[in-house]
Amino acid sequence: MSTPDSSEGPLRSAGSSEGPPRSEQRRGLRGWWARRGLRTRITLVVALVAVVVLTALVRLGAGLLLTAVVAAGDGELRDRAQSAGAAVVAGTPTPPGVRVVDVAGTPTDGRGPVPLDPAAVRGLVAGVPVTVGGPGGLSRWVAVPVTLPDGSPRLVVATRDLLGSVVLLRDAAGWFIPGVLLAAAALTGAAWIATRAALRPVDRMRAAAADTGPGERLPVPVAADEIAALAVEINALLARRDDAVDRLRRFSDDAAHELRSPIASLRAQAEVAVAHPSPDSSEEDRAAWRGVARDAERLTDLVADLLALARAEGATPGDPTPVDLAEALGEAVARAPGTTVATTVWVPVPVRAAATDPEVGLVLDNLLANAHRHARSVVHVSAVPAGRWVRLLVDDDGPGIPPADRERVFDRFTRLDATTGAPGAGLGLALVARLVEGRGGTVRAGCSPDGGARLAVRWPAAT
Repeated sequence: MSTPDSSEGPLRSAGSSEGPPRSEQRRGLRGWWARRGLRTRITLVVALVAVVVLTALVRLGAGLLLTAVVAAGDGELRDRAQSAGAAVVAGTPTPPGVRVVDVAGTPTDGRGPVPLDPAAVRGLVAGVPVTVGGPGGLSRWVAVPVTLPDGSPRLVVATRDLLGSVVLLRDAAGWFIPGVLLAAAALTGAAWIATRAALRPVDRMRAAAADTGPGERLPVPVAADEIAALAVEINALLARRDDAVDRLRRFSDDAAHELRSPIASLRAQAEVAVAHPSPDSSEEDRAAWRGVARDAERLTDLVADLLALARAEGATPGDPTPVDLAEALGEAVARAPGTTVATTVWVPVPVRAAATDPEVGLVLDNLLANAHRHARSVVHVSAVPAGRWVRLLVDDDGPGIPPADRERVFDRFTRLDATTGAPGAGLGLALVARLVEGRGGTVRAGCSPDGGARLAVRWPAAT
């Protein structure tokens, strides 16, 4: 019976203990690299290239230095061999460090063997200096051919130890390596500074883009470079955005204006029909007119919200005035329609927001309407100073807002309770966000201490 699975299982289990697969490691490295900033990536690339190039240059320089030292030594050896060759021809003794061999490498000077293998001998016969390694280290050999009076050829071989050249190269390397590190560090620092200077216009453009409002454009640099071209393209994109927003605002405004009159007429007729039914009308007819009246009222509120939202998005906020939030909250609570939900207001100290009375009224009306619509029994409203800001909190004990929806509840026509048939068109919180952000404030959704929703508004404080 064949058992391939049993033989492969231990191999897989043993391999799994070696770490994650290479593909995952590569993805991890690419992910780490992608998370780095552009300045860091450029600097790391420059540092790596600098180390590689400088190391190659050091190796090249060390090789050239060694070649120059060895070549200079070869010249000295050749001079010694030529001087000794005359003594060999004359039959006088050769000086120390010079040997005489035949063309087969056999010594003929009676001083014992020479550490030359056949390959080295062939090189010396060809006139090529050779390097020979032995127990004492490396040695350099240079041969000069001579002919004895009896006509037999000989090689006069001069040799020297390469230990001095190796020591010189080692000492040079001791200076080269720190030099490479210092040069790489200097190039890395220069790359960091240069990249920072090169990206400074991009940082300024990013900061300017963050503060660019409707109708405003980015400043175009004087230099006709890539940054200027980017600024021009971004300005063209902003122009298209402003045009699209303006068309949408005009459409919403015009549509709301056009709808106000027929809806008001429809509502008036429905209310008259409900208040003064005809004698021959049935209960079904009167119920239908009551439904028409309710729908007309909802349409009226929707059109009013659309108009307010269009004005908030398209118009420049007027000059702010100090608005007493305690007084504004009292008026908003009084305006709120009758409900079984209790409302508490807590303003421990005078709090004044830098806005206008209509803006604050719209914000409070929509926040209270939203809280009353979702609360079970109570709504808590509080306003406190917070340095240069004032903080308004509206808490309810309803079902709350899921964390995934706490951003999109401020978008147009977003209704988390649309399936329940609750009133509202999803424009109230969008209008709140536009009005508050138009003053430089913020509005956030969170969780209240009672388990429901908390809407936190931060307005600039009036000085």
